[in-house]
Amino acid sequence: MSTMVRAAALALLTVFNGGPAPRQAPGSPSAEVRALAESGRLAEAERLARSGGSALLVPLGEVLVLRGRLAEAESTFTAAVRANLPEQRTAQVALAELAAQRGDQATARRLADALAGAYEREGSRWSAEAITAAGRAYVLLGDDDAEAVRAALRTFDAAVARDSGALEPRIRTGDLFLAHYNAPDARASYEAVVRISPQHPRALLGIAKVLAFDGSSGAVQAVRQSLAANPVLVPAQVLLGGIHLDAEEYDSANAAAGRALAADSSSVAAWALLGATAWLRGDSAGFAGARAGAGRVHPRPAEFYAAAAEAAARHRRYAEAVRFGRAGVALDPGAARALGVLGINELRTGAMDSGRAHLERAFARDPFHIWYKNTLDLLDELRGFRTIATRRFQIVAPAGEAELLALYLGPLLEEAYDSLAARYDYRPPTPVRIELFRRHADFSVRTAGLTGLGALGVSFGGVLAMDAPSARETGSFNWGSTAWHELTHTFTLGLSNFRVPRWFSEGLSVLEERRARPSWGAGPSVLFLAALKADKLVALARLNEGFVRPSHPAEIQFSYYQASLVCEMIEREWGRPALVTMLRAYRDGLATPAAIQKALGISEAVLAQRFASWIQERFAAPLRVIAPWDGKGPEVEGELMSTLREGAAQLTAGHADAARTAFERATAMFPEYTGADAPLLALARLHRERGDRQAAAAALGRYTALDEAAWDANAEAAELLAELSDAAGAAQALERMLWISPYDSGLHGRLAVLAEQLGDFPRALRERRAALVAGPADPLEARYQLARTLARSGDSTAARREILQVLEAAPGFEKAQELLLALRGRVP
Repeated sequence: MSTMVRAAALALLTVFNGGPAPRQAPGSPSAEVRALAESGRLAEAERLARSGGSALLVPLGEVLVLRGRLAEAESTFTAAVRANLPEQRTAQVALAELAAQRGDQATARRLADALAGAYEREGSRWSAEAITAAGRAYVLLGDDDAEAVRAALRTFDAAVARDSGALEPRIRTGDLFLAHYNAPDARASYEAVVRISPQHPRALLGIAKVLAFDGSSGAVQAVRQSLAANPVLVPAQVLLGGIHLDAEEYDSANAAAGRALAADSSSVAAWALLGATAWLRGDSAGFAGARAGAGRVHPRPAEFYAAAAEAAARHRRYAEAVRFGRAGVALDPGAARALGVLGINELRTGAMDSGRAHLERAFARDPFHIWYKNTLDLLDELRGFRTIATRRFQIVAPAGEAELLALYLGPLLEEAYDSLAARYDYRPPTPVRIELFRRHADFSVRTAGLTGLGALGVSFGGVLAMDAPSARETGSFNWGSTAWHELTHTFTLGLSNFRVPRWFSEGLSVLEERRARPSWGAGPSVLFLAALKADKLVALARLNEGFVRPSHPAEIQFSYYQASLVCEMIEREWGRPALVTMLRAYRDGLATPAAIQKALGISEAVLAQRFASWIQERFAAPLRVIAPWDGKGPEVEGELMSTLREGAAQLTAGHADAARTAFERATAMFPEYTGADAPLLALARLHRERGDRQAAAAALGRYTALDEAAWDANAEAAELLAELSDAAGAAQALERMLWISPYDSGLHGRLAVLAEQLGDFPRALRERRAALVAGPADPLEARYQLARTLARSGDSTAARREILQVLEAAPGFEKAQELLLALRGRVP
């Protein structure tokens, strides 16, 4: 070994080793080989290992595994076991892992079982390295044995207890936690390694995997740090490629897969990444080649198809995910990952019975998998839900809410279907299933298997899921616009054969929200405009990244609104058919640049330039009074904010006229300003305080046309308009409130009265029925009012039926008796 190579290896030991370890003190040849391998210098590591003779057979075998030379590695480990070397336990478990990698589960289990048994008999005398080997054996046995998974965790802990500086068992613990969806404990394990060895490649990779699992913005930076420490770390290249694939950056994903396979052609995960990328690009030959590559490693590569299914699902191609899952299960009926991805995606496509069956089989194989457990628990809860059918929809909701929600959601969805079918010249298959959950955690589990998802709804195509209005605090969202948004996805996904990129589908959904009702859909915020002025919005060519790889939390919301503006501009300048042409272009396999060229006749770069000019013109006035965002927090400066502060200061000082003047200036600067500090809200309060109810109502009307979740503003507007004898305006305000929260029985009664005054008996009857099912304080009075409205609408037969039910429960109810007498003269 040359002096230069030895010096480099010794330097690396200070990075990767946390202190002396039994049998492998820093500077030992075995430690030097592993340090070189950990840094990615595999050729040097192999040369050093071969120069050490039989004493270095185990580290040599490990290097050969990393280089994808599995047959040589197996022979090397076998020789190490036969020679009864000090590291023979590590060689034994490596042989078991190689057997599992090539699909020989019987041999893998036999070898792992033997090693685990030896540990249970004599492990108290083993070194940390040997104990770690036993933990790895338990991991192999844990594929179908929950107790073995627990034993693996205990054993890795025992290895750390034997040697507090041992890094390998900590990394293996993190991997095991993450494999079973326990991200917090996984991260703690990886961070423990980083505290000892700050540049450890696999620990940095573990943190990157946790960040990617959580959807955090730092995943790319973390995986790049890992690759900087080891450029040929194959799992890191696979993770990076997967992140690129999720953003639909196919060239980058393909390049990462190529780098991984160049380092280790035995990586089924890398072949799966290559295959998924090829398939998503429509390259069937490339997919077949990748499948063949995986088959050369494992004769029944169920993991290849499971990974392809997961990639398809992340690109919203759920039917294909089912197909890939079935292919994986056909190869290995006991493969938990393939069974799980098949079951999850069958549930997403509405195949509830078979989806549950496959998920139960997956959970039996992997009982620590949180997604499987959570989803099965949720399916148990769904059994208590009620399904209400309309012409083209199945509304599935908690039994206590289903009838109330369906009163509104059924007609809205039917209206949305007709509207969207006309706009997109496409009619999705029916019935469409929509599930509403009274706990956001349940919706989150239905969508991603875990709690904590920030979204309000999701569309799987023919199956929609969303929060019920009871799932969130009143005033936090609009359940009507959410339903319209998700149904729009059903149209854009279906028309494009599920190939529409995320940014375009989301942009169209937000745009359709705005078209559905005044106030619905996202609007511009001060922070968005400040980011626009600072040129901090995602470029059009990379807009998908804003959804799947945001650089800061606000970027997701920026991207939704920005995407909707791109779609709005296209429709305004090229017409609605251009949007349909783009969707059909995606259906035909065109990428975004080609789809834009076909639909608009310009390049993607020219569209980006035109959009940049259009959006600057669209918001020219507020941009003049808003300072550029520094990207560090939600604070924004500029003339607008100074004017708002001036108004607030004048208000505090009791100078109402000066405050009103300042708020009027602020409103003129940015008429679309929404939020608790919106100048229109301040103006409404000032107008009301001075007794000008008309001006207050007008200010509230302007505001509620901008904010879809403005419960308090609508409630105040309804009160003012009723005082002003504007029954139509008051009814509109109450109607808007129902799409924020429909649970107030009194609100339904007030709207029913207004509707009757306006002669709108269909709405009045809807509200009387809603008041009855919303849980009124006096159910008999609510049913009497329903009967009375039925009578006034001319339906005496139904009115008599209702009033008889009231009298059956309360024979002495005088008003009901009087109404029945009045009805006898009308009903034959």
